[in-house]
Amino acid sequence: MKIDRVSAFVIGNPWKNWVVVRVDTDEGICGLGEATAITSAPVAAEIQEVSRFVIGMDPREPLRVSDALEKGVFLSVKEAVCAIEIACWDILGKSLGVPVWRLLGGRVHERLRVYANGWYTCPREPGAFAERAHQVTEMGYTALKFDPFGTAYLDLDRPEEKLSLAIVRAVRDAVGEEVDLMIEGHDRFSTATAIRIGRALAEFRPMWFETPVHSQNIGATIAVARAIPVPVATGERLRHPSEFAALLESGVIGIVQPEALRCGGVSGVLRVAAMARAHEAQVACHQAQSPLNTAVNAHLHSTMPHFLIQECFDDFLVPWSRDVFKGVPKVIDGYLEPSDAPGFGVEFDDTEAAKHPYGEDKMVRLFETGWEKRER
Repeated sequence: MKIDRVSAFVIGNPWKNWVVVRVDTDEGICGLGEATAITSAPVAAEIQEVSRFVIGMDPREPLRVSDALEKGVFLSVKEAVCAIEIACWDILGKSLGVPVWRLLGGRVHERLRVYANGWYTCPREPGAFAERAHQVTEMGYTALKFDPFGTAYLDLDRPEEKLSLAIVRAVRDAVGEEVDLMIEGHDRFSTATAIRIGRALAEFRPMWFETPVHSQNIGATIAVARAIPVPVATGERLRHPSEFAALLESGVIGIVQPEALRCGGVSGVLRVAAMARAHEAQVACHQAQSPLNTAVNAHLHSTMPHFLIQECFDDFLVPWSRDVFKGVPKVIDGYLEPSDAPGFGVEFDDTEAAKHPYGEDKMVRLFETGWEKRER
């Protein structure tokens, strides 16, 4: 079997253009991967540019394909490299008639606990957040993640800090003590501010404070984790194994969030997961992309004894997303199960995708007022 074509599709999701990769073979089997990033047009172009490194290769050897791609782009781990690697795992599973989770050694978990994200498309007011949070728990979710910090960058003035904490308090009061809360920092704060906010969040008993400082500032992340009583979770923007190694070797980061689309695809996540297990840390892969990545993460998580919880936006996306991506597992009573179908079990309808083209304004801008509504 040989790769004979690699195609990129840009889909105009309202708040982030999704980039999907399809790898076609000379035997008619195709595989899907994803390369969604903050920007989409450059990534789609890069996919076409790097595909020449793998045309003619056997996609049933995803590690060999990934190695060729990384060396082709001077040892860089890029979204294009990750997407093609993921698609090769999909092809491998389909060629053998088995789900990817079986290729990875089989399931440890039959079903996976999920936390909701993308649910707070509402005014940045405590009452609005509380009402929406209650609605989400009525859907069966037992864990919610949200960013209450508005447009904050490096610091919060007193009124903004008061409002942010009031939003967290309102959500906690609305959902009760049994529902887990994850507080998203979106890389916003300086070390000193993150420590102050992290200490203030302790009374609400969040499961974690996510990316409180710039993700690639490993030293600052460690400093915050050492100084606050709330667990710090991070990793979505990291690419190289050495970055995760530095986090874990500190002994204060117990939750890592590798992103398959950033850190090397399926094999990259497995490398990070192995390091996490060696340091007695848990894994909660990041997922703020298309439903395809929900399926990819489900296969990965189901094989990890140290899996913590899975992120999911899918119930809060545009309805047509399920017409484009068919076969993605649905969240039922706060849990989902990876598919038993070959590969990742997802079918991509490019005809439906074409109805939702690239849009230059389809980008969430986290430092502009009203971003929470995800209207642009």
